[in-house]
Amino acid sequence: MKRLFGELKLPRLPLAAFRRRLLLRAVFMALLLGSAGLALQLLADEKQRLQRAYEAGFAGRLAVLAERLRHPSGQLALANADAPPPDASGSAPLRLPLGAIDFDDPTKAERAIDLADCWSQLQGGSAWCLAVGQRASAGAFVYAVLRLQAPQLRGRERGELALSGVHRLHLQLQLAGQRTHWLAPLELSTPLKGQWPGFFGVDGEDLPRLARPDRDFRAWLWQEPGSCADDDPSCLRRSLVSLRVPFSAWRGASPWPPADLAQLRLSLQLRGPEGLLFDSQAPVERPASRLSDFAAQLQPGETLRIERAGQPPLSLQAVQAAAPGQATPWLTRLIRRLPAARLEGPLQAQASIAPWQLRLQGDLAQVDRELAVAATRYSAYLGAAAAAIALAWLLVEVGLLRRMAQLTRRANALSLQLQAAPDQLPPLDVAALKGRDELGILAGTLDELLARVREHLRGEQLRAAQAREQWQAVGHEIISPLQALLALHAAEGDASRRYLLRMQAALNLLYGQASVGEAMAQASAQRERLNLAAFLREVAANASFAGFDDVRAEGCEQPCWVLADALKLEDALTHLLSNAQRYRRPGTPVRLLLLREGEQARLNVSNQGPSIAPERLATLFELGTSSAEGPTQRGQGLFVARGYLAKMGGRIAVANHDDGVVFSLWLPALQA
Repeated sequence: MKRLFGELKLPRLPLAAFRRRLLLRAVFMALLLGSAGLALQLLADEKQRLQRAYEAGFAGRLAVLAERLRHPSGQLALANADAPPPDASGSAPLRLPLGAIDFDDPTKAERAIDLADCWSQLQGGSAWCLAVGQRASAGAFVYAVLRLQAPQLRGRERGELALSGVHRLHLQLQLAGQRTHWLAPLELSTPLKGQWPGFFGVDGEDLPRLARPDRDFRAWLWQEPGSCADDDPSCLRRSLVSLRVPFSAWRGASPWPPADLAQLRLSLQLRGPEGLLFDSQAPVERPASRLSDFAAQLQPGETLRIERAGQPPLSLQAVQAAAPGQATPWLTRLIRRLPAARLEGPLQAQASIAPWQLRLQGDLAQVDRELAVAATRYSAYLGAAAAAIALAWLLVEVGLLRRMAQLTRRANALSLQLQAAPDQLPPLDVAALKGRDELGILAGTLDELLARVREHLRGEQLRAAQAREQWQAVGHEIISPLQALLALHAAEGDASRRYLLRMQAALNLLYGQASVGEAMAQASAQRERLNLAAFLREVAANASFAGFDDVRAEGCEQPCWVLADALKLEDALTHLLSNAQRYRRPGTPVRLLLLREGEQARLNVSNQGPSIAPERLATLFELGTSSAEGPTQRGQGLFVARGYLAKMGGRIAVANHDDGVVFSLWLPALQA
């Protein structure tokens, strides 16, 4: 769709004019697509790397869990997976991974509890472990070991019944709604060591007069001196209490453990003159080793299933850590669609800890979720980079390419106008494109140059009009004496008459014309039968008189009749011989070779010398094209030769051949 701009019509530019612009746009598009492709490739590689790392560590994680569960602390957690939490009535005893506790040896007792991680850490720094055990020789017992910081304890004297001034233990066992009480006052054998005889059924602060201790009840006290002085009873010492409580209801119980083990509750208090030193029902800061502690070893999305014949399976879910961030939904869906070498279905691994079977199930989708969260954090940077590329593209498109397109379109319109009317140079409005940047300076410079060219064109037009008038005057002065010379050489056999006729034809052609191009456009040719072979022999014979040495006519033994204008053909050959004379190597001939090609006669004018540059072959016959330097070379000879050949129905061409140049002329051939 054309539109008007001033006096110029702005045409559509050809596709070739947009190649660099399209290339620049393609570069920006490639940057955007390359950035997106690079991000996708990085995500795919990271996804595959994370999945491989997850799969590699999956089986190892189960091995670590199995090894921890084989440890006594793990066995404690497995054996007490369904242990109830403490309540108002007391704590339930735990099943130790060993038959019984060596309660009368402080080192062995404490080491056994440490190894099994049975300690329940209470507020105030004290800890205790409540467990059950059975020996065939001794029966079923409840064991309790407590550790605390206490002052030097005071024991009772033999026969003393009032216990408010001594340290004592109060125990309560509850099972199936029945409560059993124990009172165990301290009896010291040394200032830092003693035992606690247990009196069954006593629930108070004083002993009955005839009370007797239970021989199966055993309890010991050990206190470490630490840095305390012997005479400082208020200094806190590290103290360990170990006791064994008989439970007649389970004596000889089979199978072990009893079915009502989870219903048993025990509460323990250590009282003294200064008040309550230990209470098992104090708030628990850290309970004994539990099966849920092992869930911290699992990765998000993993499930550990623990099975034992005859028991309901246990299931551990991974502890969900605090989310590091939220994933964008579309980014999550994109990562799920990325290709990766992954297994079909969930990951599974299993191990055995007699009599337990461990089955670990993993979730590869968790890798995608974690990667989506990480990718969401970096997506802002990628978006900023893409926005920067798009902004640069917009600035180049609007600030440079668009203005260049306007300038190019207007310059193209000016070029087309000049081709349609070479003698006119319309104005080019580039005022809107001027500025201080490079393109604005270029537009301003182009405007100034066009203004100067317009002024120069007006001057050239004036000088051309004056030259035309002068040429007409000179031509008029030459025609009169030339006609007189033709009258003196009127005989047909006069050799000078031919050249005089050629001069007359040239003057008639150029007389009154504005340019060589206009003269050639209006020229005509008188085509007659011409023996081209005889004509070439005559041209070669007379060439020396025109200043052309060593011109040889070849292939002219037989007559070759063509339709041509002898004068114009000789004029065209003169231009070709002049060109060959100028460029031939000294001492080499100029060959005129006549060939018959079907219904056409072909004449080759060849010389030995330098070749013509390939880029000049297509424009060699254009007006004003000349390979020679100098004021007399105007580039008209070959143009005139092509025009004469066209008027006679022929054509002319040029080509580089061997070690020289060949001009080929074709003319319509006649039958002999």
